Amino acid sequence: MLARFFRSSKRSFADSLSEQEILALGIASEEDDARIYLAYADRLRREFPASAKIFEDMAEVENTHRKSLIEIHRQRFGERIPLIRREHVEGFYERKPDWLRANLSLDAMRRETEAMEEQAYRFYVEAAKRTSDASTRELLGDLALAEQGHEDIARMLGDKHTPEDVKHDEDATVHRQFVLTYVQPGLAGLMDGSVSTLAPIFAAAFATQDTWQTFLVGLSASVGAGISMGFTEAAHDDGKISGRGSPIKRGLACGIMTALGGLGHALPYLIPHFWTATITAAVVVFFELWAIAFIQNRYMETPFLRAAFQVVLGGGLVLGAGILIGNG
Repeated sequence: MLARFFRSSKRSFADSLSEQEILALGIASEEDDARIYLAYADRLRREFPASAKIFEDMAEVENTHRKSLIEIHRQRFGERIPLIRREHVEGFYERKPDWLRANLSLDAMRRETEAMEEQAYRFYVEAAKRTSDASTRELLGDLALAEQGHEDIARMLGDKHTPEDVKHDEDATVHRQFVLTYVQPGLAGLMDGSVSTLAPIFAAAFATQDTWQTFLVGLSASVGAGISMGFTEAAHDDGKISGRGSPIKRGLACGIMTALGGLGHALPYLIPHFWTATITAAVVVFFELWAIAFIQNRYMETPFLRAAFQVVLGGGLVLGAGILIGNG
């Protein structure tokens, strides 16, 4: 009774597939993988034409495998190929649909390709063990070796289609997109959260001498600024013309970093002793400002001393204004 209740609706690869179904499964899998590679090529063609060509060639290799499998199926079982796909088989490797791959980076696509070929290799090895016909077994063994060698094929295709200067240009494009989509909005948020909340937090601290009230002011200022900055970043540019990437990703990066920038020097006021909390918050502010200068130097190519001077001077002025207002 319980076995029937928990029984999977999928077929067992090890126990229930016939040799004809194994061949049909291989045919369907090669078709799917070829489509995935072509989808990668279409996505990359505008920005990375050389890498797009690599995936087109990989799709052609998969189509060659499919034709070989169809031919051996025709010889042994005729023209009718059973309808069986990887999602019908228990334990068989799966492929995500195109809409879940739409936002993969070039490096992620390369890693996914390596995983796909490794999984295909294991399938053909196991399929060959379950095949008694000599010609079919030979073909499946050859396909296993071919899939195992696809990493080398991809490397050779890369050398053919993406020489060092092209790879350098593609890597530069990837880095630029990362900076535009994540670093630039995140840095703007961190600067706003770290600097703009200094005045209200330290003004509240020195005006009330109450660490809990100061924490509440800092929490509300940080969260409010994060929400405001996040929506502003996402709404003012859809990224289609500027090329800055998804507005949702930029909005999240900006909003989260804005909130973290303010919370950094608000959290110390959970310490009940006023001067201990204030000194701790001041130390956190120091590290926040130097972190901003480092990011500007690392990703925005701003000279470190100039970035440090601008950030520290601006932060110091805002901090001083908050303390003066709080003591006023």
